[in-house]
Amino acid sequence: MEIQEKIVQILALASAPGNGATWADKLFTCTYALPAGSFVLSVKEAADPDAAHAYFQDVQRSTAGAAPIEGLANLGFPAFQTPTSAVFVKDNFVLTVDAVALPEPLGPHQVTRAAFAYQVATTVLACWSE
Repeated sequence: MEIQEKIVQILALASAPGNGATWADKLFTCTYALPAGSFVLSVKEAADPDAAHAYFQDVQRSTAGAAPIEGLANLGFPAFQTPTSAVFVKDNFVLTVDAVALPEPLGPHQVTRAAFAYQVATTVLACWSE
């Protein structure tokens, strides 16, 4: 529920967004329906951290506009961002938040899709424990 609360806060929504989740081929996908459109949060589970890093690198290489998130902003994890998404690796998981289907800017604070994806991704990372 913490993710939905963060989305309500970022976008000043009247209620929590609905979501639909699926699990297939070690990929958890959750699509959040917002008044302005939808965004997708997904987590790919790899066999081990090395496999997760290899998967992450493949995704980064094949994603147009991918730029590394560096410094304190990456929270100590390998990460990259595009104008509409944020991707992080933690342990044997690769987290992706894709906001390409949302308009820009978003909400009363006029956040970009990239900033929204980053905020949602870092909220998820804060919830994960080792």
